[in-house]
Amino acid sequence: MGIPEDAVVELDKVLLIGDDKNTLIGNPTIKGAKVVATSLGETKGDKITVFKYKPKVRYRRKKGHREIYTRLSIDKIIKPRSKHGT
Repeated sequence: MGIPEDAVVELDKVLLIGDDKNTLIGNPTIKGAKVVATSLGETKGDKITVFKYKPKVRYRRKKGHREIYTRLSIDKIIKPRSKHGT
């Protein structure tokens, strides 16, 4: 099981924050930045067909797979505090 529906999730490994004027790029992450999101439940992705085949030996295997994803609704993006106190 993944994250339950309507659960609040904090993502603290933020790689990039951008708006109309400024862009912050992490190295590798931005320290002090967070994203607060709400879970919308789990959904299944598109079906993928996996087919193995070896010529001349009558070997064929067909298998399907669907990945399970958790949908998130972004509530708030918390930027890190600046070094100058603003």
